[in-house]
Amino acid sequence: MADQLIRATAAKGGIRAVGLISTRLTEQARQRHNLSYVATAALGRAMSSSLLLASNMKQEQSRVNLRIKSNGPLGGLLVDAGVDGTVRGYVENPSIELPPNDRGKLDVGGAIGRDGYLYVVRDVGYGYPYSSTVELVSGEIGDDVANYLINSEQTPSALLVGVFVGAEGVTASGGILLQVLPKASHDEELVQTLESRVDRLSGFTPLMRQGKTLSEIFEHLLGDMGLYVFPDVQMVRFHCGCTFERMMNALKLFGVAELEDMIEKDGGAEATCHFCGEVYQASRDELVALVEEMKVEN
Repeated sequence: MADQLIRATAAKGGIRAVGLISTRLTEQARQRHNLSYVATAALGRAMSSSLLLASNMKQEQSRVNLRIKSNGPLGGLLVDAGVDGTVRGYVENPSIELPPNDRGKLDVGGAIGRDGYLYVVRDVGYGYPYSSTVELVSGEIGDDVANYLINSEQTPSALLVGVFVGAEGVTASGGILLQVLPKASHDEELVQTLESRVDRLSGFTPLMRQGKTLSEIFEHLLGDMGLYVFPDVQMVRFHCGCTFERMMNALKLFGVAELEDMIEKDGGAEATCHFCGEVYQASRDELVALVEEMKVEN
């Protein structure tokens, strides 16, 4: 099934639901960054979480950044997602691997570590971006993002994200976000009902591997609560806006003297994009032209 995002409501508009399949984009990230099993799971969960968070933003240029800095061997990660369905990201130590946790699953919590912080930046497309910081509660990413929603946005939320990766690569990835909206936030019975139903789920990727569609998962969770699934389906994808031209502009930050030193010693320059792993190379002649351009500008 293609990577996609769907939206739904239930409980007379009191519950907002968003479902996401991100299998292909997570596999693309795994290949681009040469990720280990646990690093793939961590980055895939984070990318799914950021896409789910971005889904309720309005302006076309709106974006969400999730950064985790922690004490685990993964070192942390950064993802960037837009309301347009694009996402990119990277982890600091992509080759780290750990044994399975006590449940026999990839130990994302152990790789991330519990001693750290989740930083969320929402750029709504105008004015100053909204930023918030919360302590990690488990390092499992889904729990940490749900904790952010509850404490920073005061929105009762349940977030399930998962990645299944084997020898053949990523075969299932995605998640669901359920939120009790302000009009129903004081309905404690509704909140408890939603929490208990999510708790009974075995996870998101097991449902995908059983062949369940997003609509069927929603029906299972909310079918008796006036569920309405919106017909619009949004395609999502891994995308990075880096270009050779942007790389050349970034090289200007080194200054004329440093660039001339690169020309003399290295005969060119090479830069790798952290977000997508794309490698850009500038030849000696291109650096010489860049230096001449900078001299004219100054």
